[in-house]
Amino acid sequence: MSLESAKKFLSIEAEAISELIPRLDASFVHAVDLIAGCKGHLVVTGIGKSGLIAQKISATLASTGTPSIFLHPAEAVHGDLGRLVSGDVVIALSYSGETAEILLLLETIKRLGVPLIAMSGDRQSTLAEASDVALDVSIKKEACPLGLAPTASTTAMLALGDALALAVLERRGFTEDDFAALHPAGGLGRKLMRVENVMHVGEAIPKVSSSTRMSDVIYQISKKGLGMTAVVDERGTLIGIITDGDLRRLLEHGDSILSKTAREAMHGEPLTIHRREFATRALNIMEQKKITSLIVVDAAKSVEGVVHIHDLWRTQMF
Repeated sequence: MSLESAKKFLSIEAEAISELIPRLDASFVHAVDLIAGCKGHLVVTGIGKSGLIAQKISATLASTGTPSIFLHPAEAVHGDLGRLVSGDVVIALSYSGETAEILLLLETIKRLGVPLIAMSGDRQSTLAEASDVALDVSIKKEACPLGLAPTASTTAMLALGDALALAVLERRGFTEDDFAALHPAGGLGRKLMRVENVMHVGEAIPKVSSSTRMSDVIYQISKKGLGMTAVVDERGTLIGIITDGDLRRLLEHGDSILSKTAREAMHGEPLTIHRREFATRALNIMEQKKITSLIVVDAAKSVEGVVHIHDLWRTQMF
């Protein structure tokens, strides 16, 4: 019984979202225009369950490049209306469109000339008629078997809020770099970290010329502590790599490695990566190829850095 009921409830909520699609029209585009052109903050307001959805919509907007705050309508009429200024845009959520606390804000919104976007289930409601843009989130029925708890209606509001945020994101050309800048911590921050954020640079780069004697190559590998060194030509272009493993293999073959030059001991065409690549891609390459370092090069194959697998493990990206 519980399983069948759950499937029924989810079907009702899924239908509530599906029914939004054919209703999208010029009003939605107008709402996107207002939000994208906002010079201040996108102020999202609602009370009760709609207020909780409003907070999530505001958070999604803020995390995708649209400065946004949540304004509690009850607190607003007790002093917080000062948060609302000319240049802002308001999104008000009220399924009935007659929520008293929301309607009390209309006079200030109109006085400031702030554009108002309404999300309501009744386009003839006071809120919808007072708005510059009325978005229809009406549903056939709530998923709640009593028909009382806001369920399908709040799901529809949430989905439409996400659609607005993502449409504005697309309009503004918001990029992965922009997203990373707003999410420096946590799992998202680690996922979006760039190679340049973790690579060894400058004097920390193990690097020798092709004519360097192997005694100096071994010293360089040991001193820099990355288990390898890049080999470059006279122009500084990467031509090869020598690793701890290469040294062991040379010794196992009985070669007199100290008589060799870096060019004679290196292997060419080492795996490389660009500094703007995601660090997660560097980690994937190293784990798949069973190597511990990647040389970071620019478009001309000049060495810019080295990223080591231990540096990536320390960021807990895995």
